[in-house]
Amino acid sequence: MPKPIRMYRLVRNLLFLLDAESAHYLALNSLRFFSRIPFVPVLLRTFFMPKIKSKPIQLFGLSFPHRVGLAAGFDKNAEFIDALSHLGFAFIEIGAVTPLAQAGNPKPRLFRLKKNQALINRMGFNNKGLQNAIKNLKKRKSNIIIGANIGKNTDTPNQRANDDYILLFKELHDYVDYFTVNVSCPNIKNLKELQDKDSLLDLLSQLTLINAQKPKPKPILLKISPDLSWEQLDDTLNIINLTKIDGIVAVNTTATRNNLSYPNSKIQKIGAGGLSGTPLKNRATEIIRYIHQKTNGQLPIIGVGGIMSKEDAQEKLDAGASLIQIYTGFVYQGPGLIKNITSLIANDEAHHQKPIVK
Repeated sequence: MPKPIRMYRLVRNLLFLLDAESAHYLALNSLRFFSRIPFVPVLLRTFFMPKIKSKPIQLFGLSFPHRVGLAAGFDKNAEFIDALSHLGFAFIEIGAVTPLAQAGNPKPRLFRLKKNQALINRMGFNNKGLQNAIKNLKKRKSNIIIGANIGKNTDTPNQRANDDYILLFKELHDYVDYFTVNVSCPNIKNLKELQDKDSLLDLLSQLTLINAQKPKPKPILLKISPDLSWEQLDDTLNIINLTKIDGIVAVNTTATRNNLSYPNSKIQKIGAGGLSGTPLKNRATEIIRYIHQKTNGQLPIIGVGGIMSKEDAQEKLDAGASLIQIYTGFVYQGPGLIKNITSLIANDEAHHQKPIVK
């Protein structure tokens, strides 16, 4: 086993002695601290940065060095972009950002299911707000591609939700490379109502109108729930076709509790929240394949959900994703996962010329 992988597993085992949220921030703050020591970024990039010989991926008018990004929720406040950029990601999605700072749901709110390599979270869009995110984005030194995952404040009623999304879109427009509209998080009360046909059409229409008036429009993507029915998904695809937004992120976490190895009593004790990781893998792939087939491969898809290995990543790409994001796999497998995935993809594309980009 390569030394960096052994080292990460040792660190992970120590972090897993702490509760999941404390471990998350200890790991990120430690990474940021050590990244400020002059020689450490060079070492990190030597260990983890993929060695890509193929051409960049051109998508959304952006040039991605490879296909693997970090999903939203990991760096909610754009605080750790420079440190995370040393680990080999092609892009990082910050957020979810809301207009005002909010504490999120009561703790504990993040739980590991180690037997299934899964997480349950009910964080509740905890973040330090729009102005804090802008401050951090202004300070960043890395030129890595940044997406902004945007959501409404919990206290904002749905009838005024569009105001939150529009404010975020306007204020962040100069500081990020693309936007992901998040109306599918299961941890915000009544948020899923914004996925209804009329509400979603209204929101996306307003954002695309504002975007068209900008000197340099930014790509707009929609993040969808894995719990949509096929009929709801068809409605969503029709709205995307009407509004001409740029792509889709499939999928968010799930409110279901399928494919778990734990007794119901333990799962019920954890309570509500979105499930991610291995149990979500097949459903995420199924939705990606459905979208790809329904749109004849014309709608770019960022695939996310249950990517724990290079084979899982290839499965998402084969189903029709153009890019992928990791989160739970990054927690369990570490930054070596990025390099493993990119090496497999590069080998596949070099020898089989599989036309993955849409």
